[in-house]
Amino acid sequence: MVAEPPGITGVKVLHLSAGNLFGGVETYLLTLARLRHLCPAMEPEFGLCFAGRLRDELLTERVPVHDLGAVRASRPWTVWRARWRLKRLLRERGIGVAVTHSAWPHAVFGPAVRRSGVRLVNAVHGELNPRHWINRWAACTPPDAVVANSRFTAGPAAAVFPGVPVTPVYLPVSPPRLDREQTRREVRAEIGTPTNAVVILQASRLESWKGQRVHIEALGRLKGVSNWETWFAGGPQKPGESEFLDELKAIANRLGISQRIKFLGQRPDVPRLMAAADIYCQPNTSPEPFGIVLVEALYSGLPVVTSAAGGAEEIVTHGCGFLVKQADEESVASALWELVAHSERRQELGKAGPARAAELCDPVHQTAALATVLVD
Repeated sequence: MVAEPPGITGVKVLHLSAGNLFGGVETYLLTLARLRHLCPAMEPEFGLCFAGRLRDELLTERVPVHDLGAVRASRPWTVWRARWRLKRLLRERGIGVAVTHSAWPHAVFGPAVRRSGVRLVNAVHGELNPRHWINRWAACTPPDAVVANSRFTAGPAAAVFPGVPVTPVYLPVSPPRLDREQTRREVRAEIGTPTNAVVILQASRLESWKGQRVHIEALGRLKGVSNWETWFAGGPQKPGESEFLDELKAIANRLGISQRIKFLGQRPDVPRLMAAADIYCQPNTSPEPFGIVLVEALYSGLPVVTSAAGGAEEIVTHGCGFLVKQADEESVASALWELVAHSERRQELGKAGPARAAELCDPVHQTAALATVLVD
């Protein structure tokens, strides 16, 4: 399905993604659609393999969304069919640049883009392991350029695509436009949380490396501290994630804190949750490639507690949050205790957040920086 955007001219940039899940990559793609007016040099279109939330939300933004058909690497004919559709799309739509978001879309679609003579750029959103089969498959089609979402991911990307220029460009992230006090009252009323409670939020995919286990175990050490409540936003999207959610609930029950933890499921309104929260905590057990949600939390004036690894170290400073040891429940608990117990400390760190977020991810500056890689 295609919805034509009004009044935008520039180089047509086709963003290629699977589209079946929703996380940081999909948030980024939606941001590019919503902020397209900031950079007329790029006219974004989107090619997806699967219907889902990403497709639905892109269509509400009135950008062209193209169905390339479901692809399974184990079924080669689905790959060939999708490549044929893409080659026709590139020709008929006059695409100037094709951007493959992550290794799987690059492996599937890179050869078709290359044969069509269209400029090919791979957007790296994670730490690439050169030995992983998907990355080895992707490496068979070197792109013209690589844009990495952090300095952390740029290094491994250069190893997968030797000789290809790799440019780190932080993702554009918009500040929230909400009446914080009104939103705080509304959201807390909806969830059933007292207005005076100190709310700790984690909004992330239900994947074990996002640190939910560590987070809950750390909260168990705060059992004797009054007046806090924790919200976990994020629902099952892949096989095994429902079982992981059950495991998290069991841990909370074992620690005797289940009444103080609310699992909110998949939420399309994370900015509203942030406006109603007081602290953002995400103690990843593996390095975060970048961390859009960390930037969103800083924009929302929340002090951030996260692991000192990966892209998070490029985002969070001691002036706006805590960088803790990976998989260290004690250090997470210590940081949370300080923020729960001392409102002035929360306010001090939270006040510094919006300026730090804008320094890294100002939408005008970062869309222009992206355009220099894609279309200049």
